[in-house]
Amino acid sequence: MEEVKIATRTITFNREGFDDSELLAIYNKLLKPRMIEEKMLILLRQGKITKWFSGWGQEGISVGCAYAMAMEEYILPMHRNLGVFTTREIPLKNLFAQFQGKSAGFTKGRDRSFHFGTQAHKLVGMISHLGPQLGIADGIALGNILKGNGQSTMVFTGDGGASEGDFHESLNVAAVWNLPVIFCVENNCWGLSTPSVEQFKCNEFIDKGIGYGMNAVQVDGNNILEVIRTVRKINEEIRRDPKPYLLELMTFRMRGHEESSGTKYYPEGLQDEWSKKDPVINFELYLKEIGLLTQETENEIKEAFKQEIQTGFDAANAEPQIDPKNNNEQVDVYAPFTQQVVNATGNKSEKRFIDAIQDALIQSMERYPELVLMGQDIAEYGGAFKVTEGLVEKFGKSRVRNTPLCESAIVGSGLGLSINGMKAMVEMQFADFVTCGFNQIINNLAKIHWRWGQNADVVVRMPTGAGTAAGPFHSQSNEAWFAHTPGLKVIYPSNPHDAKGLLNAAFEDPNPVIFFEHKFLYRSLKQDIPDDYYTVEIGKAATVSEGKDLTIITYGMGVHWAKEAMALNAEYTAEILDLRTLLPLDQEAIFSAVKKTGKVIVLHEDCMTGGIGGELVALIAEHCFEFLDAPILRVASMDTPVPFAVNLEKQFLPQERLHEAIKKLTSF
Repeated sequence: MEEVKIATRTITFNREGFDDSELLAIYNKLLKPRMIEEKMLILLRQGKITKWFSGWGQEGISVGCAYAMAMEEYILPMHRNLGVFTTREIPLKNLFAQFQGKSAGFTKGRDRSFHFGTQAHKLVGMISHLGPQLGIADGIALGNILKGNGQSTMVFTGDGGASEGDFHESLNVAAVWNLPVIFCVENNCWGLSTPSVEQFKCNEFIDKGIGYGMNAVQVDGNNILEVIRTVRKINEEIRRDPKPYLLELMTFRMRGHEESSGTKYYPEGLQDEWSKKDPVINFELYLKEIGLLTQETENEIKEAFKQEIQTGFDAANAEPQIDPKNNNEQVDVYAPFTQQVVNATGNKSEKRFIDAIQDALIQSMERYPELVLMGQDIAEYGGAFKVTEGLVEKFGKSRVRNTPLCESAIVGSGLGLSINGMKAMVEMQFADFVTCGFNQIINNLAKIHWRWGQNADVVVRMPTGAGTAAGPFHSQSNEAWFAHTPGLKVIYPSNPHDAKGLLNAAFEDPNPVIFFEHKFLYRSLKQDIPDDYYTVEIGKAATVSEGKDLTIITYGMGVHWAKEAMALNAEYTAEILDLRTLLPLDQEAIFSAVKKTGKVIVLHEDCMTGGIGGELVALIAEHCFEFLDAPILRVASMDTPVPFAVNLEKQFLPQERLHEAIKKLTSF
């Protein structure tokens, strides 16, 4: 795009509070991303970068907002906020390497453009889903409140992205919890090709503020001095009196959503009209009018930037292409961690499954003062199953937090706490409800370390399973959804001892853990377990019983069904293997159990099709085929939703089919 030519300035600037040196510093900050973009558009045409999201004409927002924040405060930008990254002084070599998919980039070629974060610069990049970063900002701000550091957090979204459910959830949480977050809505009037009139019904985004019980301010996003002044004023207030603000920044996207989409959908003359409000050229003209910027100084500044940009690009371009063999793709899926098992010592006492879970929560809360528990009704009420009963009295409501009904924002808040150096637990009231937070788990928690090296120290507790006549929305077994996702750890204990030890271990681990707890076991199963703190190894299966006639590989309620079934088939003995961890799997233990008998049943409560049993059968067939004396049998629940009526639920579950499978397998 050719440089905009404006003969007459159309933006009125008020320099009150800005001295000469600061005005020139702001000009440098404002000009730099524009000149980088000019270079990027050339490189795009030359095929040296593959994609570009233009912030042309919106630099006043990115630069002004970032400039007004303290350097130690987190900003969560989007793909049109190049000025945020440059204002935070990210080295251009690394920035250009990121655009080119080189190893010196922040994601080692694994993600593109501004889909990255950097703790060194207190930036947390977006993912393509647009809304999830808003909940993360809540978590970062909550961490600031709990630390008492008086810091603010800023997060960006667009007028289109503000239609996402995450926008509403995150603003509501911030308002309810009085979090010092500035929610910046860049209102550029279009969501790709869809105009605002087809995106939302309200006249202005500040109209939404009253609905969330928060202050809302609108500012001309192309007037950089007004942006800086407004953000400084908001920050002065919320650092002293924590609360969220909705900041609507009016602007226009001069180029396409991304370059290949073009701008043919714009009405004729619209771009010409907005070009007169160009934030860079208008500010440049203003500085010349007041005698601060001469043509000579302007030329010197631009020449220096040209050299810096070219030097940065040349350094990135000189980097070799990534060698996939040396890029540690699988190693980087998880944050580095070597578990040191804490062995059980001291007295034992009889505990129910639910008591074991509560024991782990209490002891981990004592062990980690930075651990925060979040979930619906978990404070005074103690949670739907009373797992957290009494914890608010022990640790206070700042660490045992009732949440609104908004799973996505709360999982995002958990990640934000982790980014801010803390630990989080999120309780799903029922595992079924995790679908409302699925995107945060699958695309943020699971991928963030692999993408840019940030760990997600979050445990999501999942009360799961059927057998309680709770119907199709409170009884699902959905562990296979998560066992399919690299970057997560999936744990499913079958007894109180393992439940306590594995939950303690989950809190130690800096990686995201999905922790399944079968509801039927909460009060029906008791066991003598150590009173003191201990852990069980994640990723290690356990042999429940030894046998020579067949092997049953299972987990959760399946362990108890297997034991009951074998008690009714006393003429046979079974090697029963409790997986305990579904991701990562203990393949060594699986193969050893298979080889011991040569006859295998894979048992789980989840539906047959797509259940984790299919993966287990495939592993066994690939690695143990020569040791098999019979076909591998899968036993699972029916391929239907979980029914409500007791007799239908009994038919749905696999117990009866397990007896048939044992008879069939032992007859070979």
